[in-house]
Amino acid sequence: MTEGTNTSVDEIAASRVLAVDIADIIAETPAIDTRVIDIHELSTIADVFVICSGENERQLRAITRTLTDEMAKSNRPPSRVEGDATSGWILMDFGDVIVHVFDAELRSFYDLEERWSEAPVLLSIQ
Repeated sequence: MTEGTNTSVDEIAASRVLAVDIADIIAETPAIDTRVIDIHELSTIADVFVICSGENERQLRAITRTLTDEMAKSNRPPSRVEGDATSGWILMDFGDVIVHVFDAELRSFYDLEERWSEAPVLLSIQ
């Protein structure tokens, strides 16, 4: 292996750790059906997706607020947040980890798990 390859493997491992940390934080919120999906072999947009749902706008706000606050404590705030609770889909960009917070209807409509079905699921929290 070359040094560049080792760096890449290290970066992917770091992305996986970050995604699991994020999922652990989300587990303490009203989120349901959280999945961590490793997409690094299928896309260049990110290494890992974290996908979860909330049942209403209040829960979506609570999930994103808690995640933002907890990640800020460890000096890892999202670099960008798109969408809001009223839209039903919030995307939080943590670099190589992208978090999708959906309401149930939009999650079903966009069905990211099916669209990325070739990607291994690293973690699933019901």
